[in-house]
Amino acid sequence: MTASHWIVIGLVGQGCFFMRFLIQWIVSEKRGESIIPLPFWYFSIGGSLILLTYSIHRQDPVFILGQSVGSVIYIRNLILIARKKKALESADINNA
Repeated sequence: MTASHWIVIGLVGQGCFFMRFLIQWIVSEKRGESIIPLPFWYFSIGGSLILLTYSIHRQDPVFILGQSVGSVIYIRNLILIARKKKALESADINNA
C-alpha cells in the first residue's frame, strides 16, 4: 500500500472515532440527558481497530498501546450491556 492509502485508512479510523461522539451528542440532546447509546460502542471499536492497524503500520508504540487497550474496554462494555439486557429480559419473562 502507498503512503496515501495509509493516510486514508488513518482518516477513516478518525472519522469513526468522531462519529461516536457525534452520535452520543445527538442522542443526549434528543433525550435531554447524557446517554451513551449502543452505536457509540460499535463506532469506538471500529475506530479503535482501524487506528490500531494504522498505528502498527506507523510503528508508533504509544498509539498502539492506547488503541489496543481502548479496544478491550469497548468490547468489555458491549459484553456488560448484553449481560444486563439478558438479565432484564429474563426478569421480564419471570414476572409475566
